[in-house]
Amino acid sequence: MSRIKEFNLPDLGEGLTEGEILAWLVKVGDVIELNQPIVEVETAKAAVEIPAKWAGQVQAIFHPEGSTVEVGTPIIAIDTDPGAGPIEESTTGAPASALPTPSAASLAAVEVAPSEGAVEPGLIGGPAPGGRTAVLVGYGPRTAAAKRRPRRTDTPSAPPKAVDHAVVVGDKSPSPATIPAPQVHDRRNGDGGGGPVLAKPPVRKLAKDLGVDLSALTGSGPLGSITREDVQRAASAATTAAEPLAVSAPATAAASFGADREQRIPVKGVRKLTAENMSRSAFTAPHVTEFLTVDVTRAMKALDRLRNRREWRDVRVSPLLLVAKAVLLAVKRHPMVNSTWAGDEIVVKDYVNLGIAAATERGLIVPNIKDAGRLSLRELADAMTDLVQTAKTGKTSPADMSGGTLTITNVGVFGVDTGTPILPPGESAILAFGAVREMPWVHKGKVKPRQVTTLGLSFDHRIIDGELGSKFLRDIGEFLADPEAALLAWT
Repeated sequence: MSRIKEFNLPDLGEGLTEGEILAWLVKVGDVIELNQPIVEVETAKAAVEIPAKWAGQVQAIFHPEGSTVEVGTPIIAIDTDPGAGPIEESTTGAPASALPTPSAASLAAVEVAPSEGAVEPGLIGGPAPGGRTAVLVGYGPRTAAAKRRPRRTDTPSAPPKAVDHAVVVGDKSPSPATIPAPQVHDRRNGDGGGGPVLAKPPVRKLAKDLGVDLSALTGSGPLGSITREDVQRAASAATTAAEPLAVSAPATAAASFGADREQRIPVKGVRKLTAENMSRSAFTAPHVTEFLTVDVTRAMKALDRLRNRREWRDVRVSPLLLVAKAVLLAVKRHPMVNSTWAGDEIVVKDYVNLGIAAATERGLIVPNIKDAGRLSLRELADAMTDLVQTAKTGKTSPADMSGGTLTITNVGVFGVDTGTPILPPGESAILAFGAVREMPWVHKGKVKPRQVTTLGLSFDHRIIDGELGSKFLRDIGEFLADPEAALLAWT
């Protein structure tokens, strides 16, 4: 059994087919232990650390950081018995045990170099180790000795000689004729008077693109030909001469619009999955959005009293906690909101996996709190804190982002009043919680400054009609208007 084992990128779940290597946690030559984290990989779901399948020494790393690798592709080679001595190296530098063994048919097809007219070892057609002939793939061995092509000199030693050409036009076949060489004006010797410009087609195109007049240049190439360097020097000189004018008159300078002023961001990982999900949801589920503005002054005071209690002083308490509790209690009163459209049937779920949309450096993710409806208010607060902290570190697992049934997106943290959120695939409702602002509000017949927010509820109109959606949103608003009274009345 081979000592060298190649570790393939594993299937990280839920049909994911590829992952991006974010960071290698080991390097070639490191001795690693079983289950030691060796690489951090980002999939469309999350960034995860992958442990080593074997203990041993790292022999090779096949893909650098930042590369995208398909599931099942080898990413690292591990020597599982580094104490057994050095590994025999192949001509390619890879461990011999890790290389494929050539078949008998391929060995039989190898040609042996002839003894006569032998070529220097290492050249094409020359002998290779084992008595074989070094050839290019698809070509036979060379039979002539290799010769070095004469070195070209910049200065011609003699004028070009006449060349014999056989001209064939139609059926006429004249005998070879002596044609005089073309007259070339050597600009280096001061002969620039009206003669043809000697330059290759690529150089002519470069001059045209840069706006350089070839007839005004003195060539530095063979026979006085104009080179790319000649054209580029002329273009640079023209740019330098024009700079003072550009500085003195910036208003007249033409703006440039091109790739040098553009940024291209690869669509991959979480962003790619989010785009696919949102596109699929937006064009498959008929969305309806309703809005409700609520006076949440009493809710803010209730949060202050909760923070001052001894058992809650070390707990993160935010308005989002009360919104989550309001949603969970409203679902108990309207179970159809927590359901999925399954074509010929509607699946109503007796559990709520409450998703909380979180903006991270990797993009928008929606981890969810499993069976959140069974949690107490304190347990819900702890679960939300853990969810947010894990999301910010980029360590949310794929399992935590799957199976959601109902989602809340808190756009208020960005100072936004509300929005029209798109449903996560498979869910029938999503609530947008806007910013809480102090605004003039009619309270007990008088206009007073009150804490006010706006809620936006988007729902799947195939499942939730206007009446059900309106009642669900109304109940959430009633809870936030007076949470203490709602807790007493609803529970």
